[in-house]
Amino acid sequence: MSLLEITGLSHSFGDNELFHETELILNKGEHIGITGQNGTGKSTLIKICTEEIIPDKGRVVWQPGIKIGYLDQYASIDSSVTMKAFLKTAFEELYIMEKTMNELYDRAAQGQESALKAAAKYQEILEQRDFYRIDSQIDLVCQGLGLSSIGLTRPIGEMSGGQRAKVIMAKLLIEKPDVLLLDEPTNFLDHGHIVWLQDYLCSIGQAFIIISHDEGFLTKTTNWICDIDHKKIVKYFGSYAEFLKKKIQLRENYTKQYSAQQKEIKKTEEFIRKNIAGRKSKMARGRQKQLDHMERLEALEQKEIRPFFRFDQGTLSSAGKVKVSNLTVGYSFPVLTCVNFSMKEGEKVVITGFNGAGKSTLLKTMMNEIPALSGGYCFSAKAVIGYYEQDQIWEDDCLTPIEIVSDHFPSLETKEVRKKLALNGISGKHAQQPIRTLSGGEQAKVKLCLLAGRTYNFLILDEPTNHLDVQAKLALKAALSEFPGTVLLVSHEVSFYKDWVDRVIDISSY
Repeated sequence: MSLLEITGLSHSFGDNELFHETELILNKGEHIGITGQNGTGKSTLIKICTEEIIPDKGRVVWQPGIKIGYLDQYASIDSSVTMKAFLKTAFEELYIMEKTMNELYDRAAQGQESALKAAAKYQEILEQRDFYRIDSQIDLVCQGLGLSSIGLTRPIGEMSGGQRAKVIMAKLLIEKPDVLLLDEPTNFLDHGHIVWLQDYLCSIGQAFIIISHDEGFLTKTTNWICDIDHKKIVKYFGSYAEFLKKKIQLRENYTKQYSAQQKEIKKTEEFIRKNIAGRKSKMARGRQKQLDHMERLEALEQKEIRPFFRFDQGTLSSAGKVKVSNLTVGYSFPVLTCVNFSMKEGEKVVITGFNGAGKSTLLKTMMNEIPALSGGYCFSAKAVIGYYEQDQIWEDDCLTPIEIVSDHFPSLETKEVRKKLALNGISGKHAQQPIRTLSGGEQAKVKLCLLAGRTYNFLILDEPTNHLDVQAKLALKAALSEFPGTVLLVSHEVSFYKDWVDRVIDISSY
């Protein structure tokens, strides 16, 4: 039984057409992974499903009465509300029902027999919907996502961005909607919490659609893959590995068909050219009509877009060093206390720790974005620092990548700016769209383009792989491992950094 049917879907941003006459069907119980390179329209597809974006053409039809749960990491929440109070809003309907039931029992105690029957009916519904296990349900999800250690009584306003995102996910999982729509749910999760989420999603019967660039996560959680490629959504049954094999085979078959058709077109055109004015002109005109009515196959791009990042130290010395001494960081309260470490020139260090431990807060403090609560840090006098912040916030999100890079490097001509963006994986059409219309991965590539355009001997990067596709991650990994200067990296992806960093600092113990 289909829960969602999207038919005749076409949608564009300016001149950039993402979808053309394509479709998607979600059936009951299906666990679908959405794949495709950055910029192909994965997040746009989810927003079309939620009606946040209305497509140019096509129909989006949900089965009536279906409850949809969408992971919106930036949802507005009252900062004064505690985590537990926020999570309990997932059961708001049941709490109202309980209040009504108690009022009916009070009336029954005063002699109203009809009130007793009505109250008993409400109690039966509450028991069927596990109302009396709410606290244990909340505890289970909070434990799995690493929220219990934060404290259920902590106000939302005192949480880091990653912690807040996990609270939003926890509420979504507790609500148990008929369909889950999850856009990059692992971006703010540590390895242990990703494993828990994998097991949780595998155990549920509800249908869900997930966008992820984590191949291992997709392999373990999905039984269907919907690949967005060349403006079409193609649905494959089976594991992620089976999808890859099928896609390669289909691509090879399509290429053969395209080549055969091109040979036939060339042969026909040659016949028409030679005979259009001769004795066989009638036959040539017939062939022309055949060509005019032929459904021509489009040429496939021969290669995926493979960005190339390069961080240049230029003529700078390698004297990028830092010493952190008894540093305590936080906002109105300490998040990390008495942090001590040092880095020598050319050293590559990764900072790890559970989500919300204060990794981003530490980097922001070291970059003077927020003041230290106590202690200090000292960079070497010759350190020239390049900083990549994970938050995708732009001064003017209506500007295009071309305009942003041009403003950052005013000496560059437009042609050079386009070349720089293309090198970093931003195609011509995407380079001319407002930055807010680009995918998270494309925005990350623009930020990396800005970072790669200047010379530094010390790079500080906060979760740079969030949103990046596989090809971009490989390119960034190569660039950082080849960079001769010092690198301080925050990352939760062990597979990204394990082969090239010199040292790992786990700040969970601070």
